[in-house]
Amino acid sequence: MSEKQSGDPLHGVTLEQIVTTLVAACGWDELGRQIEIRCFTSNPSVKSSLKFLRKTPWARKKVEGLYLTLKL
Repeated sequence: MSEKQSGDPLHGVTLEQIVTTLVAACGWDELGRQIEIRCFTSNPSVKSSLKFLRKTPWARKKVEGLYLTLKL
């Protein structure tokens, strides 16, 4: 009920859940092809990706957009 009230499809979904879901669905190679950022292409890990995405709003928006595309 609160999810519908907020109107935000990402309400209650953590960035870690988003990255983990994308990696499971696409793999690091495909993720790096779709969103060209080094944390996905060079020694990728969830931890390093989270660190970068938390500091980089434009990259986070791209990751969230891809997640919403896959979930819909």
